[in-house]
Amino acid sequence: MIAEAGSSGLVSPGRTVGVLLLLAALTKASTIIHYEILEEREKGFPVGNVVTDLGLDLGSLSARRLRVVSGASRRFFEVNWETGEMFVNDRLDREELCGTLPSCTVTLELVVENPLELFSAEVVVQDINDNNPSFPTGEMKLEISEAMAPGTRFPLESAHDPDVGSNSLQTYELSHNEYFALRVQTREDGTKYAELVLERALDWEREPNVQLVLTAVDGGTPARSASLPIRITVLDANDNAPAFNQSLYRARVREDAPPGTRVAQVRATDLDEGLNGEIVYSFGSHNRAGVRELFALDLVTGVLTIKGRLDFEDTKLHEIYIQAKDKGANPEGAHCKVLVEVVDVNDNAPEITVTSVYSPVPEDAPLGTVIALLSVTDLDAGENGLVTCEVPLGLPFSLTSSLKNYFTLKTSAALDRETMPEYNLSITARDSGTPSLSALTTVRVQVSDINDNPPQSPQSSYDVYVEENTPPGVPILNLSVWDPDAPHNARLSFFLLEPGAETGLVGRYFTINRDNGVLTTLVPLDYEGQREFQLTAHINDGGTPVLATNISVNIFVTDRNDNAPQVLYPRPGQSSVEMLPRGTAAGHVVSRVVGWDADAGHNAWLSYSLLGAPNQSLFAVGLHTGQISTARPVQDTDSPRQILTVLISDNGEPLLSTTATLTVSVTEESPEARAEFPSGSAPREQNKNLTFYLLLSLILVSVGFAVTVLGVIIFKVYKWKRSRDLYRAPVSSLYRTPGPSLHADAVRGGLMPPHLYHQVYLTTDSRRSDPLLKKPGAASPLASRQNTLRSCDPVFYRQVLGAESAPPGQQAPPNTDWRFSQAQRPGTSGSQNGDETGTWPNNQFDTEMLQAMILASASEAADGSSTLGGGAGTMGLSARYGPQFTLQHVPDYRQNVYIPGSNATLSNGAGKRDGKAPAGGGNGNKKKSGKKEKK
Repeated sequence: MIAEAGSSGLVSPGRTVGVLLLLAALTKASTIIHYEILEEREKGFPVGNVVTDLGLDLGSLSARRLRVVSGASRRFFEVNWETGEMFVNDRLDREELCGTLPSCTVTLELVVENPLELFSAEVVVQDINDNNPSFPTGEMKLEISEAMAPGTRFPLESAHDPDVGSNSLQTYELSHNEYFALRVQTREDGTKYAELVLERALDWEREPNVQLVLTAVDGGTPARSASLPIRITVLDANDNAPAFNQSLYRARVREDAPPGTRVAQVRATDLDEGLNGEIVYSFGSHNRAGVRELFALDLVTGVLTIKGRLDFEDTKLHEIYIQAKDKGANPEGAHCKVLVEVVDVNDNAPEITVTSVYSPVPEDAPLGTVIALLSVTDLDAGENGLVTCEVPLGLPFSLTSSLKNYFTLKTSAALDRETMPEYNLSITARDSGTPSLSALTTVRVQVSDINDNPPQSPQSSYDVYVEENTPPGVPILNLSVWDPDAPHNARLSFFLLEPGAETGLVGRYFTINRDNGVLTTLVPLDYEGQREFQLTAHINDGGTPVLATNISVNIFVTDRNDNAPQVLYPRPGQSSVEMLPRGTAAGHVVSRVVGWDADAGHNAWLSYSLLGAPNQSLFAVGLHTGQISTARPVQDTDSPRQILTVLISDNGEPLLSTTATLTVSVTEESPEARAEFPSGSAPREQNKNLTFYLLLSLILVSVGFAVTVLGVIIFKVYKWKRSRDLYRAPVSSLYRTPGPSLHADAVRGGLMPPHLYHQVYLTTDSRRSDPLLKKPGAASPLASRQNTLRSCDPVFYRQVLGAESAPPGQQAPPNTDWRFSQAQRPGTSGSQNGDETGTWPNNQFDTEMLQAMILASASEAADGSSTLGGGAGTMGLSARYGPQFTLQHVPDYRQNVYIPGSNATLSNGAGKRDGKAPAGGGNGNKKKSGKKEKK
């Protein structure tokens, strides 16, 4: 509060001069504190401690953001949050703030938040004597006739002092002279003006000019003053002066009156005649600045009209001084006063000031939450200045009045950011004048989000079809998920979960982008390996608490023709020679090419065609069976050695194919007679190319002999040099302990052909590394596999070679006949038609069973000591796929198949393996003497 400084009239900061008012509507918001301060105080000068006066907590002042709000454009006061002191923030000039008003009060609002509270404060700015009086002109000139009688008054220029009260203009002083005296008068508003009174008649002949000095003095301490030189010219006499019919005129005019509106008319008369009786009207010298801009005066008629724009809010009463002079040689003047009252009209619209806005507002804010504080002002008076505020209907907000011309914006209903994230409230302030004027302002209220919505998706599961062998990293699914919450709560994170017993799918096959939900593959998918994957996409939002959604993702791998057909028979890499006697009739089945495709459906349908042969007209290949038969009788001119190349193609896109090579030897004898001779002792065939082959063989033998002799010589020289080095070496290095033996299986490593299969033993310390050929092995790699499996578990052996197969020590004798009967020929659902245009497998299940049958039968066919029959018409598949599965369910790919060098036969009977060898001895071939039997 501010204390007065004794008799000096100065006011010290810190003394409270106001009182607290208690309104019924508010408690703390109704408190008004009063302060006084002298103008022109330096910046930072303390005014008073608002924290103590308002009973606030100094510690929470910073958190509650106490601030000073005023309607002025400049912020004259601020509050120190550390001490609670309100101090001067800008220069205070009482004359600038309040003009000539006797009291200057600055109204402030103190706003604190959390919770929002409003306090009013008034600071009375006291005047100091900081302005000198001033005259509007630098010199005043008067013309006074010598005939002017003593006692005549002459108005002088009025000085102006912006200060008020005791510091304003108090009196005038006149320099010493013998003709004039000074009279100081007071107007109705309390201002002073001076008049020059003639006390002694002038004598133009004696003294034509008189020089005076008028001094204006204010009441400050120390006093300030201003001087005005007065130059008086003495004129010759003019007997009569003009006179007004009344000294005071009154008029009322609306503030919206247009220019040219008549206000009043003054009248003056002069008893003289001629020029001395003609009167001229003019504004007197006592008028305030601005009167000539607002009003116009007719010089002849004395009619006062409006010239500028009147403003009731600026000046409510205008005081106009008018003088009248005649046109004589020594004009004399008369003076009158016109009081013009300005009538207020509703010409000022209300002004809305938003002093505080609480935004954004949480969408779960309770009802009655204060959003904003508004102050409304109207410069009009009376009913024209009464203002009401309103917000549009249908919005969750309402306005209540807390103080005069102050309104509080509160919530009146629940908010939902997802429905309306932002409100642009149009607040209308309307006064009570006629016509009513209004003002519109927009308050932007943002609704802040809370995490009340989980992630959402248009569907709860996705079925994705991915073609196998799709390159890694290619997006296969983009999850469409969104969260209606705000960006920070709607920041989604995607994860993959593995439902059920399948584990490792996420890290091994699939991955998902955590930010955008794009599902990609890590490795190419294989339809033949796994055809279906089940995943769960787990989506979290970024809110607190975290809300999540799960989406099922079913991935189906579609087949692609990515596997070329494989040849099961004849085995790739093995020589296969089929015997064909000369004279064989057309239609004779020579052999059959068996293929297999790992793909499914149409991609696994195989077709066979003859790609290359010495004589294309001799052989024909079944399109779907792969059966090679003679297309015409075998003639004597046909080449004895026929190398056939069969093209095996699938039905996929793009088409994939492979070739199988089969050698057909055209013999003179039947296959049974051919079997009696050793493997390389076939009868000579005489033809025109025999001489060429003999010469070629002789040349090759000669070259081979020369190379052998040269190699032997080089080898002997090398051994001789090695022996010399050996004799010179130390004895300790000649005799070393032999290292462990190394056993190398040549056939398993793919190093030697099957008929040259030997087991080789080496020692790690052998200098010469001489191989030890221990014993000949089996005739095929399959036999090597069986030797390896002899020591295995019988259960594992059955898993490899079939459910009905026995270990090698329990081998059953082969069947005597392995051809199919007509009832066992392939066809769809038991069809007995076995021609070349047989029906293809019509579904994926049949195709898979066919593939399994081919693999199993090929393995058994390759085993020379086992049979291919596992029961009547089953080819060993009934035990593997169930007793209901017979050869009637699959096409026959092995009709009349002859496997050279094998003692296995297919049986169409219902016999079982009994473990006995067939009659007839070792190799299972029946000899006939002197006869050839055609097949």
